[in-house]
Amino acid sequence: MIFMYYSGVDKMPLWRAAVLGHFPDAEFRVWPDVGDKSEIDYAIVWRPPEGELKSYPNLKAILSLGAGIDGILCDPDLPRDVPIVRLVDRCLTEGMSEYVLYWTLHFHRKFDRYLEMSAERNWGNLLQDDTHEKRVGILGLGELGGDAGRKLAAIGFDVAAWSRTPKSVDGITSFSGADALAPFLARTEILVCLLPLTAETEGIIDAGLLAGLPEGAVVINCARGGHVVDDDLLAALDSGHIHAAVLDVFHKEPLADDHAFWGHPKVTVTPHMASLTVPSSASEFIAENVRLIEQGKAPLNTVDLDRGY
Repeated sequence: MIFMYYSGVDKMPLWRAAVLGHFPDAEFRVWPDVGDKSEIDYAIVWRPPEGELKSYPNLKAILSLGAGIDGILCDPDLPRDVPIVRLVDRCLTEGMSEYVLYWTLHFHRKFDRYLEMSAERNWGNLLQDDTHEKRVGILGLGELGGDAGRKLAAIGFDVAAWSRTPKSVDGITSFSGADALAPFLARTEILVCLLPLTAETEGIIDAGLLAGLPEGAVVINCARGGHVVDDDLLAALDSGHIHAAVLDVFHKEPLADDHAFWGHPKVTVTPHMASLTVPSSASEFIAENVRLIEQGKAPLNTVDLDRGY
């Protein structure tokens, strides 16, 4: 069994050790030194070069190193007969929920205001809101959205989620379909985007969506930069309709030094770190899928190319 790895070199030794810990007799080849490409059984990748994957004639599966697979699906020459497997991993899911809970609590408890007061040496208390009355809305109710929503609900938030198709998760009010987006937005004071990036969701956080949120709402985007129309968000922030935005993902990364998000008083930028893959944990899911394939069974969490996720 031979694996091909394409991703950041900093984590390569960790991934090599993690994968070979499950398959000690396997080979782990690192791009571009992959040798004979016809020998490669599995590609473990994150945003591989366009056209690269089609050059491996005997691939059994393409295994993503992240929950999102837009960096793979953007390849126009992607082989459509090879299963693509999304990464569903405990650490990845928990990390995203931690990020969402952290920033939701930050604004719910008005820490943004308290930090300003502290810098001004201003001692005082602000009105504390009732958690049970704070309405959080999550765009996307997949693995990540469902886990974050359950954990928000567990500490008392009034949580709703919007998805393309109907879904049911205990403790979360579900909205689905185009007609349900407006009522979902109208009840959402803190909006969290955890949607997959597809042709239908690209640019979804635009002027129209932002106008549908209550005045003073907060936007947290930890899905993909392509979900946001940057100029529309900046306009909504500058007008005061949107109170603040936390952005972890951007159209181009790293974010350009001269981008308006940097230094904007109502924007917090984080460097695509909402949840990072932990090789020791994620390799367990990868190994499970490889064993299924080697047994002639279908892998878990395969991508539907027509839906885009």
